[in-house]
Amino acid sequence: MDISSIYQIFLNSNKVCTDSRKIKDNDLFFSLKGPNFNGNKFAEIALENGANYAIVDQKEYAVNDNYILVNDCLDTLQKLSNYHRKKSKAKIIGLTGSNGKTTSKELILSVLKSGFKTIATIGNLNNHIGVPLTLLSIEPETEIAIIEMGANHLKEIELLCNIADPDYGYITNFGKAHLEGFINLEGVIKGKSELYAYLMKESRLIFINSNDNKQLEITKEYSNKFTFGKTNSNVNYSVNTVNPQISISIEDITIKSNLFGEYNAENLAAAICIGKYFDLSNARIKEGIENYIPNNNRSQIIEKGSNKIILDAYNANPTSMQLVLSNFNNISEKNKIVFIGDMYELGENSHEMHQDIVNTIEEMNFNQTYLLGDLFNKTKFSSKIKAFATLEDLHNNVNFSEISNSTILIKGSRGMQLEKILDFLNN
Repeated sequence: MDISSIYQIFLNSNKVCTDSRKIKDNDLFFSLKGPNFNGNKFAEIALENGANYAIVDQKEYAVNDNYILVNDCLDTLQKLSNYHRKKSKAKIIGLTGSNGKTTSKELILSVLKSGFKTIATIGNLNNHIGVPLTLLSIEPETEIAIIEMGANHLKEIELLCNIADPDYGYITNFGKAHLEGFINLEGVIKGKSELYAYLMKESRLIFINSNDNKQLEITKEYSNKFTFGKTNSNVNYSVNTVNPQISISIEDITIKSNLFGEYNAENLAAAICIGKYFDLSNARIKEGIENYIPNNNRSQIIEKGSNKIILDAYNANPTSMQLVLSNFNNISEKNKIVFIGDMYELGENSHEMHQDIVNTIEEMNFNQTYLLGDLFNKTKFSSKIKAFATLEDLHNNVNFSEISNSTILIKGSRGMQLEKILDFLNN
């Protein structure tokens, strides 16, 4: 069956689903494969649970007309999403970068939805499966779709661009993330810049951070761009305070965010810039940003008893870790306590990068620092730092009842599950 015929079935379905456990009536099921599962084996269950059709790519499973046999389910899903994208009137904003992708996405969404029917990538569904699923969630009334694109190898962003065909694009930054796949920072820059390469090839608009010399260099011969920065940009901004929430100013208004850290200034400015490009008023932009309250373990500020907690534990890499530690060191709070966990996917230089973080902390003025995880435990540190292999060890050896009237930073890779420290804090 060709894509146009499958598309008609899609239009008559409730939604696309890839998990037989989450099927609702009239869903279209795609039997995707993974390292440890074969979705074809669950096609029958999906139909029993209410799916109208099941897309399969193994002939033995296509036992009646409710099964649609294709060569490759994933390829079909991607082609179907691209077909739908081209049928849609929605404008697509492609978004990638090493740090701040999801926060920027949420801020941009909060701003744009004040004036447009806008959707965005849900959670971190930003890969070769998540991007197609987001595109297929575009409704007839959708005007703008913000598509987050993640990658840990070269050519992944290129693939996602070919699927999403973005009208606009923005790269948050280039940092030391996913070095296991990209090898080094040059590999990161090359991989993330696949978004700009696609946009330039198609003569599409690029949103540029004028403070980022690398972005300026990559796009110096390209004219179709809209910029933001502290000076000489289409949208100029200034940072007011970080105490610990950051506030910034544009033109004659001050915008107070609910985010921690000066490093979030550029995430805020990007959302403002895109809002201005789409002709939203300053009042609407201000409302969109000030109404955004993070709840996803990213730059969250949480009050718990007498303690103020900065929770930034969804992801971590050397670049983001250095930035958050520097910002935390500089805020004028007393009784500062740090919990940091291992950074994953750093490749062969992982030990050196963890040691660099510890060396940075040694030069800072925190009341107490706790290192979590096997990687940090292998570093060298002074007696003012304590290290534990697991959260259980931390819980059993630290008297959390004595932690009060403190400002606490929690930062680490998602796999460390450092948000569980919140449960240890009672005061």
